[in-house]
Amino acid sequence: MSTTYTIDTSTSRANPTPAPMKRVTVPAIRARKGEGDPLVMLTAYTVRMAQLLDPHCDMLLVGDSLGQVIYGLPSTVPVTLEMMCAHGAAVVRGSYHALVVIDMPFGSYEASPELAFASAARLLKETGAAAVKLEGGKAMAPTVRFLTERGIPVMAHVGLTPQAVNTLGGYGARGRSEAEAAKIVGDACAVAEAGAFALVIEGVVEPIAIDITRLVGCPTIGIGASAQCDGQVLVAEDMLGLFERTPRFVKKFDDIAGRISAAVETYAADVRSRAFPGADQVYVPSSPARR
Repeated sequence: MSTTYTIDTSTSRANPTPAPMKRVTVPAIRARKGEGDPLVMLTAYTVRMAQLLDPHCDMLLVGDSLGQVIYGLPSTVPVTLEMMCAHGAAVVRGSYHALVVIDMPFGSYEASPELAFASAARLLKETGAAAVKLEGGKAMAPTVRFLTERGIPVMAHVGLTPQAVNTLGGYGARGRSEAEAAKIVGDACAVAEAGAFALVIEGVVEPIAIDITRLVGCPTIGIGASAQCDGQVLVAEDMLGLFERTPRFVKKFDDIAGRISAAVETYAADVRSRAFPGADQVYVPSSPARR
């Protein structure tokens, strides 16, 4: 069933709406498993982007993809907890409706469940986000269980796991061999059984995503997977056309890069011709008081 939300996108948490919206909750997301209306999720890293995306999304992901999108890093591996905390807090301030999920960066959770709990607790305390996301399958299932049993909702992530790019040898689609396909399905089932409330499936051949969606009890969120998943996620800047090069699975819904370039070209021309600033953009002296 489709739901319509009314939200004033001109405001932020620093300037609240007259009637603040109640956020989507983790149980509400879990309950959407198998529904006809797929879940909508996009990444957000800033207040303004969160304001614009929030009315249309069920979930906002503060992804460690901010490493490449915001900071120009070569991968997500160098992203720090401090980066995630700063951007996560910004997205929470700029949203009212969507469930905010924040990525746990590389090195902040793999060593032990205890380390994962300390990192996740910091992320949720400092940002106000509702859940964390971590990458990995069977090896991370005990950590997923450890966190969920201690009150930290976890979204899992299997298939192409960008933090493991050095091990995987690149960003190519996963699951082309029977052995790799079986491993991905096994990983998905393990983290779902461990308590993940949702599961991102990235960059896999489509039959794997369909099988996982059928097998697990939590909603699946596809990215380069299948339309048969329970929802979809993309990097917002990719689907808006902010970058010339994007993964094969991205559909560009606009050409924001082209629009920005055209606007800046016009601005530059107006500055050089002294057409800007014009009469409407400058201040004039007050009229002298009459005696």
